[in-house]
Amino acid sequence: MIKQPPYLKKGDKIAIVCPAKKLPKPIDNAITLLKSWGLEVIIGDSVYASHHQFAGTDKLRTNDIQRFLDDPSIKAIICGRGGYGTIRIIDALDFTGFKKNPKWFIGFSDVTILLSHIIAQTETQCLHAQMPYTFDESTEDALSSLKKVLFGEKQTYQYQSEFINHSGVGRGILIGGNLTLLTMIQGSVSEMDFDGKILFLEDVGEQEFSIDRMLRMLKRAGKLRNLNGLIIGAFNEIEEEKISFGQTADEVIWEIVKDYDYPVCFNFPTGHIENNLSMVLGAEVELIVEKNNVQFKYL
Repeated sequence: MIKQPPYLKKGDKIAIVCPAKKLPKPIDNAITLLKSWGLEVIIGDSVYASHHQFAGTDKLRTNDIQRFLDDPSIKAIICGRGGYGTIRIIDALDFTGFKKNPKWFIGFSDVTILLSHIIAQTETQCLHAQMPYTFDESTEDALSSLKKVLFGEKQTYQYQSEFINHSGVGRGILIGGNLTLLTMIQGSVSEMDFDGKILFLEDVGEQEFSIDRMLRMLKRAGKLRNLNGLIIGAFNEIEEEKISFGQTADEVIWEIVKDYDYPVCFNFPTGHIENNLSMVLGAEVELIVEKNNVQFKYL
């Protein structure tokens, strides 16, 4: 059974860290918003650090995250942004203290490595959600979904898909995140178990051939065979190739998974988009998919 960290309450401390790229702009508005939720915001050393393109050296970022993993007074850790760099430090982090005092760990994109590692190595729920760097462009619904998760309010998401879905009902533990990062950690200690799960995927800036290659790799590795459901989020900012691949991202994905009998939905509001709704990795969920209608709820 995957453990659920304690929900937050007013007065709790939330730490901000940057495990990868440095912040290109202040996050004052995000800090103000978190404080308005009644939280005490602790700023990590990595937040305003700079070392080439990273938020400080690998050692600084590692030490910064480690002190908050070990500090029982910190009830949640939210990553300031993603980018690239988490894979450089993941094996230097010690989650012994985190296991004794589990807390919410929050982020998306490059942070997928940390989220997957937490599921695989500590069996603790974590949160794929907006980060302070993306707060300014975020929808109210996305930020509200983050607050609701942290403070223990159950949610149901409903929407209509523009791309025709594969109908069905699936139940299982939710896993997933950024396709590129999930592919990069296959075969490592950070890899999640896919069997019997509801998997969600998103990515940004990848061309159709790259999406095709990564999904086919996961299929050949048997990762897609025994799912209970597949959620396809945003695959956006795809640059046009000189010679057309001949399929959209959704068409690429559908061709690869169409022969499986579990429900598959497209255009789910998660990923590098303004309406990036919060997804609790490790939570038990139900996915109800019709031709163009989708309902997703936590059980």
